[in-house]
Amino acid sequence: MLKNTLLWLVVIGVLVVVFSNFDNTTEPNTLNYSEFITQVNDDQIKTVNINGEEITGEKVNGSEFTTIRPAVVDDELMPTLREHYVTIVAAEPERQSVMMQLLIASFPVLLIIGLFLFFMRNMQGGAGGRAGGPMSFGKSKAKMLSEDQIKVNFSDVAGCEEAKEEVV
Repeated sequence: MLKNTLLWLVVIGVLVVVFSNFDNTTEPNTLNYSEFITQVNDDQIKTVNINGEEITGEKVNGSEFTTIRPAVVDDELMPTLREHYVTIVAAEPERQSVMMQLLIASFPVLLIIGLFLFFMRNMQGGAGGRAGGPMSFGKSKAKMLSEDQIKVNFSDVAGCEEAKEEVV
């Protein structure tokens, strides 16, 4: 059993290595931001796609690149790109749907209500409001019995004398 398992693991490992070499996607060239600005000024950049802090694009020679914009405000980037006739593509920011916003806003309230119901149910002995808990005071647990439901006879009570009442 161990030999078969090891054999299959080796076969799967070899297949993963072989198929991982067939990956033909080329990773874009990573530039630092200074190199990116220099290449824009040298008219070597054709298009840019700006998505938040990440800037990807295509050079004039057809190769792709990626860079990260610094977290500081750069008011000169857009005018520089327009001066050098770089096509600018911006990604639309992701927005949450109205239903998701309502769900996130109402979650704390629903959680508090759920905890309140949970603790109230536990205070009542887990009976959900039925008899047995501290909130059930004033409720009688006695049951009404009719004569045909009584199954204890005088003969069942051995050794006890019948008490006679005297009417005064």
